Amino acid sequence: MTKKAKATGIKTWPEDDRPREKLLKKGARALSNSELLAILLCTGTNGSSAIDIARKAMKKFGTFNE
Repeated sequence: MTKKAKATGIKTWPEDDRPREKLLKKGARALSNSELLAILLCTGTNGSSAIDIARKAMKKFGTFNE
């Protein structure tokens, strides 16, 4: 039986790598579109962080306009 890898929540990341903290310290221009979207999402789901979900959405749609 194989165990599914548990997603690492953003709260466990170094503070300088977290999107919200990065936004406050460096401004919006320092963030990727995925990081900005993750901030808007606020939270992930069981097994996926907000940044994981944002990356999937950006990969699927490409831009915010799409």
